Amino acid sequence: MRSQAAASSAAPAPTAPPAETKPATVASLAQSAQAAAAPVAESEEEPSKAWYERLRLRGYTQLRYNGFLSGDDTAPDGLSRLRSVHDASINESGGFSLRRVRLVLEGDVTDRVSLYLQHDFGAAVNNQSGTERRENFGQLRDAYVDVFPTRDRTVRIRFGQSKVPFGWENLQSSSNRLTLDRSDAINSGVPGERDIGVVAYYTPTRVQAIWDRLKENDQKLFGNYGAFGVGVYNGQGTNRTERNNSLMTVAMATWPFELDGLGPMFEGQVLELGGSAMLNKFRPEIRAGGVSAVDYDDNRVGLHAILYPQPFGIQAEWSGGRGPEFDETTRTIREQSLGGGYVQLMYDMGETAVGRVIPYARWQRYRGGWKASTNAPRLETDEFELGFEWHFMESLELTTAYARMKRREPDERRVGRAEGDLIRTQLQWSY
Repeated sequence: MRSQAAASSAAPAPTAPPAETKPATVASLAQSAQAAAAPVAESEEEPSKAWYERLRLRGYTQLRYNGFLSGDDTAPDGLSRLRSVHDASINESGGFSLRRVRLVLEGDVTDRVSLYLQHDFGAAVNNQSGTERRENFGQLRDAYVDVFPTRDRTVRIRFGQSKVPFGWENLQSSSNRLTLDRSDAINSGVPGERDIGVVAYYTPTRVQAIWDRLKENDQKLFGNYGAFGVGVYNGQGTNRTERNNSLMTVAMATWPFELDGLGPMFEGQVLELGGSAMLNKFRPEIRAGGVSAVDYDDNRVGLHAILYPQPFGIQAEWSGGRGPEFDETTRTIREQSLGGGYVQLMYDMGETAVGRVIPYARWQRYRGGWKASTNAPRLETDEFELGFEWHFMESLELTTAYARMKRREPDERRVGRAEGDLIRTQLQWSY
């Protein structure tokens, strides 16, 4: 019995008959392939970034020094001294100044929404217990959100405090502008360049392609404010409380034309032409204190033309209209005509042995009120500037210029015009 049991245990166990196999179908093969590929696809899929990972921080700082060679840096009471509405360090005391200290937070929160927040820490305020200035206080410059109704982003609607689309030079960033300051005539429409409101921009893809090409060639563009823009704003200016129930309306159009068809001489050249218009009711600050109780018409039009320097370029703008201005005869603020503009020549030498160098020359003229100052004083500006921008190191650039100025001081209590010659310098570093 033991030998029979051992023999039976050593015998192989009977196998089950093979199951009936079915022919493979297309559906079954597809299901098998998907099952096999699923883990791989899941492991390779990149997780979407959180909104705070899409933001970036950047900025720039400008250190200036202005030196008088000759001129009316001082004057008796009642007469104009040589002063500029764009640079408070042009005075008899001189010295170094931080013209701008900008910090920008920007990025896409989603594919259809992006934000932009900019502060300037180069602003000045008056001491709370006196009139002496205190420098380098933080001040809000931009705080807006862009909404893109379409996936191609050709249309954007901007809400918040942002630049007003009036004047090509006004829209160009000060970090990208060739000259040290904006022109009086163009900037007089929107001193500070910004206001609170809603604006819509549209940029056709063919226009964006031209601007992208120019950007790749390191051209100084005005920023993507659209080929067409229309908006409504409070109308009182940057960081100023709205004083009436009317809104400022603004419209702008600009279009770049490729000149390659004109012959080999114009190969790669781009000429940009456009214009802007503004309708507004404005209440200037008055010497007695507070803001005027009267609304003044502040209506303007502007034209611009830019031949991008490749290597030689020309840039010109003109603006005219009516706005508030102090009348010396009646000693009151009245609506009066205004006008002026500038012409600028530049030559991009490209990369040289010492870095990129761009020499330039600019002439400007303006006659009209400066609504951002107390009592909207009259400006009478004639100025010639000759200088160069030198990129001598990555993220560092030096601008040096000689300026021949003939200006009326922006103070209705002083009359006449002051003259002078200055050497102006600015070191800018970006980060």
